Amino acid sequence: MKAFKLTISLFLMTIFSFGQISTQEKNALIELCNSTNGEAWLNPWDIDSPVDTWHGVNIVDNKVVSLNLDFNNLVGVLPMEIGDLIHLEHLSLFRNSISGPIPASIGKLTALKEINLAFNKLHGTIPEEVTTLSSLESLQLFMNELSGQIPNKIGNLSKLKTLELYNNNLSGSIPQSVENLTNLQTLVISSNTLTGKLPSNLSQLKNLKSLSVFDNQLLGTIPESIGELSNLEELVLSNNAFYGDLPSQMVKLSKLKVLLIGNNSFKGELAQLEKQFPNLIAFDYQNTKPGGVLATLDTED
Repeated sequence: MKAFKLTISLFLMTIFSFGQISTQEKNALIELCNSTNGEAWLNPWDIDSPVDTWHGVNIVDNKVVSLNLDFNNLVGVLPMEIGDLIHLEHLSLFRNSISGPIPASIGKLTALKEINLAFNKLHGTIPEEVTTLSSLESLQLFMNELSGQIPNKIGNLSKLKTLELYNNNLSGSIPQSVENLTNLQTLVISSNTLTGKLPSNLSQLKNLKSLSVFDNQLLGTIPESIGELSNLEELVLSNNAFYGDLPSQMVKLSKLKVLLIGNNSFKGELAQLEKQFPNLIAFDYQNTKPGGVLATLDTED
């Protein structure tokens, strides 16, 4: 009987050792440490101590639910084992020097609400597996070296409130499925090499406050549906190849505080537009490309 109890005790110690988390989760954390030069972290882990004492690791009910290693000098790559942190709700590795691709195993983290891998050196494509994370509310991958297209199924992330992909090397068009992100409040995809037009039915994004597509290769006229974004406060369209008249429906954007439209081919004396948006605190219309003779808020014939 004593031997049996000892065996059970050893088994339980193996499963729930080091901060009362599973061996699988502990091993995943150790793999992350090893693959990102943990000895040189600004706040290194003592892996001989309980996991709940490790910097940035938050444990609830014997599960790792949050990992925050911002500004911690992580250098290296993300291991596939990161997908073993299956209870993770918040993952933030902001402002480090992580390189390599985003592991496809991130798709196993179905409880994730927030991913912030911004300001690193990540390259490769945004894995399609990200679009299966149905609980995701914030996806921040800006200031990396990501390439390829924005996943076509990005619209599956119905709970998404923040999508920030700016300052990468993303190409292709903006997926039409973006229109399905009806909870979205921030959409910033500036400074990439995106082409094509803005999605035609932006009116579904009723909660959108910030829309920025600055510094891409987008073209065409601005869709009339943009006037239905009644909560929009920031609209940044500068440095693209948009042309024609701005739609008359834009006058309904009564909450607009930032309007940056320069370096396109919009028609007319754009300076006059400021009068139609009395709440503006930032307005840039400087246009180095040829336009018409009169700025209007009318759709193009």
